[in-house]
Amino acid sequence: MAQRPAARLRRPVRLPDRGHRTSLTVATAPPTPAAPLTAFYPMKVTSVKTRHHAALLLGVLLFFNGALPPPAHAAQRDLAALLAKPIIDPNLPLDEVRAYTASRVPAIPDFTTLTAWQEFAERTRREVLTKIVFRGEVARTWRDATTRVEWLGSIPGGPGYSIRKLRFEALPDLWIPALLYQPDNLSGKIPVHLAVNGHDKDGKAAPYKQLRCIHLAKRGIASLNVEWFAQGQLRTDDFGHYRMNQLDLCGVSGLAPFYLALTRALDALLAQPYADPQRVAVSGLSGGGWQTILISSLDTRVTLANPVAGYSSYRTRAQYPSDLGDSEQTPNDLATVADYTHLTALLAGRTALLTYNAKDNCCFASDHALAPLLTAAEPIFKLYGQADRLRAHINVDPGTHNFESDNRQAFYRVINAAFYPDDPGASTQEIPASAELKTAAELAVPLPTGNLDFHQLALSASRRLPRAGTATRAMLAAIVHYQTPTVTAVRIGTETRGDTQATSWRLRVGDTWTVPVLALTRGPVRGTTLIVADGGRQSAAPRIEELLATGQRVLALDPFYFGESKIAQRDFLYALLVAAVGDRPLGIQASEVAATARWARQEFATAPLALESLGPRSSVFALIAAALETAAIATLQQTDALPSLHDVIRQNISVDAKPELFCFGLLESFDVPALQTLARTNRVH
Repeated sequence: MAQRPAARLRRPVRLPDRGHRTSLTVATAPPTPAAPLTAFYPMKVTSVKTRHHAALLLGVLLFFNGALPPPAHAAQRDLAALLAKPIIDPNLPLDEVRAYTASRVPAIPDFTTLTAWQEFAERTRREVLTKIVFRGEVARTWRDATTRVEWLGSIPGGPGYSIRKLRFEALPDLWIPALLYQPDNLSGKIPVHLAVNGHDKDGKAAPYKQLRCIHLAKRGIASLNVEWFAQGQLRTDDFGHYRMNQLDLCGVSGLAPFYLALTRALDALLAQPYADPQRVAVSGLSGGGWQTILISSLDTRVTLANPVAGYSSYRTRAQYPSDLGDSEQTPNDLATVADYTHLTALLAGRTALLTYNAKDNCCFASDHALAPLLTAAEPIFKLYGQADRLRAHINVDPGTHNFESDNRQAFYRVINAAFYPDDPGASTQEIPASAELKTAAELAVPLPTGNLDFHQLALSASRRLPRAGTATRAMLAAIVHYQTPTVTAVRIGTETRGDTQATSWRLRVGDTWTVPVLALTRGPVRGTTLIVADGGRQSAAPRIEELLATGQRVLALDPFYFGESKIAQRDFLYALLVAAVGDRPLGIQASEVAATARWARQEFATAPLALESLGPRSSVFALIAAALETAAIATLQQTDALPSLHDVIRQNISVDAKPELFCFGLLESFDVPALQTLARTNRVH
């Protein structure tokens, strides 16, 4: 409530004498931030010239001291208190999303023969690539394009090696800068190594990455040091990993540029005449560890993989929020085909070193991340008769998120064992090279003007969307993964404040989600309105007040991810995980709204309900609910609605801000006008 201006309150309040030439004056002190209008204000009667004013004086005192607030203000306070009262435990949304996602992660089947495993492995690789990585016509076009590699000269390295600069296209007109650490005095075939980096602003200039490449070059191994999206030279907002989901909205795999950047790097490395295709290593920290497992599991040209603190099983991630990674680590539907346990087992037949840190202050700490991966992969390595090729290293000093000396030494030991088996006595001590480190400016590689990024790719992909054709309810239901679950309702309690009565309900939607609903009435009921809001049910108080004043029963609902149903920890990352295990947050929300409408129609024996949404995010799932639930929802009214899904891309929104709006392929077939048509435009206001 706005405070009454202090200047007005300093003036005396004069009560007119009805028929008498007398007056009464009451002086009041102004309100302060600590004492709003409804608080007690000190008052002093300066004159009472007739006894006729006694009743009026009492009313003034009661008004200013809050005992008789204006009726409208009292009703608003009552409503606010009712809306604020919790219906579900604050930890319940997190508990439910953890249980739900973990339960949908596939396990590796048991295999007793190598042939059966190899058939499964080949099928898994094929399905991950076709169904996940190269999903969508545009991604397949990128995959099949002929891309360019441009060599841009050399700079001095240090004793025994030089550094060649190059850039290559991950996909047409999206260039990646890279550095090839090339040993001197090349002779015959030599091992090669792809060095990838994680979330490090220094990118390819990170000292621990340079040192790794320098040591290997001095040992006769060529290393290709590649830049990563949003890091180093590619450190721009529009390469931010949460913007790759703009491509997903268009029906184009946002994972494709990540994978293509890796395969094109391997292409460039293996195109060198000295590259030995039997000795190809990949290593990286954190996001580089994720890149290492992705490319090494799916591209069998890699013969040795050393992911460092880069990933864990989706089951592990569900329980340890620190492990929930960026969009590329949780792409749509990956867990419908494979978990990271599967990807680890796909390394079998080659050499793998899984490195984790004992006191990791970022993610993937060894005590919870490592064991499930080893448990899944060890039986498969044994089928090959190569149990010793699966190794693990736990770093204790410093034990934090790192690829420093101890972790690098572990990598060199495996390199020696796998690539130089005839020289078991070769030293694995890192060759000192701190004086040879280069600055980012020295290592910079020129890039073409207008280098594409995720946002520009999405703008291009969305230009002709949605595609022409008949947009049906069945298509919409399939895209958003809409469901029609049963509802079990539990009445929590009823409370009356003033003229407003509120009944709290917990709706169990299917066997997965609990939805809090507050049913509000004031006087005779003339109809029922279901309301959802971007800010949760409490933010809808002004509109609810208007509806109650017209005799509406109001059902204030907080669906998945909103209001009281908002996930308590790392919320949008759990929304990404929901999509990774094969569902869609947008579909869950629409399904919950529709299920609540069906329940309400039966519970209150009412005609089809009116549905209202407040805000652009809730407008989309409300519109989908109205389009797909035509029996229980009669009309839809929207305030501050999203006019077009194109606005998500045009406004350059990232998935961490509004995760449900990035439903894979929605814009490919539907925009808001098409959804309104399905919802019958005469019912949408």
